[in-house]
Amino acid sequence: MIGHKVRSKLLKDVPNPIGQYILIENVPFQVIGVLAEKGASSGDSDSDNRIAIPYSAASVRLFGTLNPEYVAIATADARKVREAEVAIRELMLRLHDGKQDFELTNNAAMIQAEARTQNTLSLMLGSIAAISLLVGGIGVMNIMLMTVRERTREIGIRMATGARQRDILRQFLTEAVMLSVVGGIAGIGLALIVGGVLVLSEVAVAFSLMAGLGAFGCALVTGVVFGFMPARKAARLDPVTALTSE
Repeated sequence: MIGHKVRSKLLKDVPNPIGQYILIENVPFQVIGVLAEKGASSGDSDSDNRIAIPYSAASVRLFGTLNPEYVAIATADARKVREAEVAIRELMLRLHDGKQDFELTNNAAMIQAEARTQNTLSLMLGSIAAISLLVGGIGVMNIMLMTVRERTREIGIRMATGARQRDILRQFLTEAVMLSVVGGIAGIGLALIVGGVLVLSEVAVAFSLMAGLGAFGCALVTGVVFGFMPARKAARLDPVTALTSE
């Protein structure tokens, strides 16, 4: 298996490198695949400038003249990674007469640490989203309370002409939901515009339909929850008091 840069350097003019042969220390090896382009991970380490060969073949044909920088070992059971690490360390110490002139890296521990970091970031982003919904809900509630206050006489007239409390409740609750729908659509549109600009700037951005639908659903729920109290307040107004209000 050869990296992307190795393929560009050695087999640049070959349309299909699969099946071609390359020489490593004058030993021919057949290319069976090209690794996906990843780029440098840290420091001078570049995953695209690597060649991966079977350990059995390397031990017989190469290790006499070329020592490997590292060897990757996979366990059959992911739950026994720690046990395998301890066993390998003990074996290496015996082979090296007790000298610690090697280094073992447990990728499982790195993956767990990365998972914990991602969980922390997810919790932080979730908290920010919750605070944003709370602030937006309070804004919807304040707007609806102001609307009820300004339309008190209209509410009184509707009640005097036969409108029931549930009709008033339904009217103002619908207005709160529509306000949230408009805000949700505007938010999704703004997100798409910003995402489009980032894509044009060659920044990696992932669009998710489920995330968009979830955000829109949260906007609707926010409108219903925070719009209910102003709608109930409007429905419970006394018709006489509402008609005589200035």
